[in-house]
Amino acid sequence: MPPQLPTSDGVPIGILTVSDRASRGEYEDKGGPGIVAALSDILAMPWRAVARIVPDERPAIEEALRQLADQERCSLVLTTGGTGPAPRDVTPEATEAVCDRIMPGFGELMRTASLREVPTAILSRQLAGLRGRSLIVNLPGKPSAIRTCLDAVFPAIPYCLDLIGGDRLDTDPDVCRAFRPKA
Repeated sequence: MPPQLPTSDGVPIGILTVSDRASRGEYEDKGGPGIVAALSDILAMPWRAVARIVPDERPAIEEALRQLADQERCSLVLTTGGTGPAPRDVTPEATEAVCDRIMPGFGELMRTASLREVPTAILSRQLAGLRGRSLIVNLPGKPSAIRTCLDAVFPAIPYCLDLIGGDRLDTDPDVCRAFRPKA
């Protein structure tokens, strides 16, 4: 099956790049396009990217997450950047502040998958949480690490969205076998 590229009328998926330099236009955002590339391979239904770029500032991150979840009605919001130990890496704190519940298994699995590739994966503070009918997942900034993490957790994402009343996501089973229990 060919990759499913974003369309103008598919399911909205929020993509939030958190980067001081990219938000000022001093650095090419590679994280957001890395998420789009991964989703284009994984998804087998029409979808559209609702992209934002904000600086590493907690109020800006929180506001963008609220907009993507509440106003844009993105059932899935994926962030990239700001998950390390540097003082300005505050994406997890911003995510936790806007979520109703935290889903710790996502961060645990992403770090486990990343540790197979780099020992510095233990420095990552990625997490995921629920805001209403939206699942927010923090991803790293490097496209190859984004793919590693999405490959690890995406099999559970469609069913999670089903359980919280979000949009239905269908995956290409040759790329990602989404788990849904037999009815």
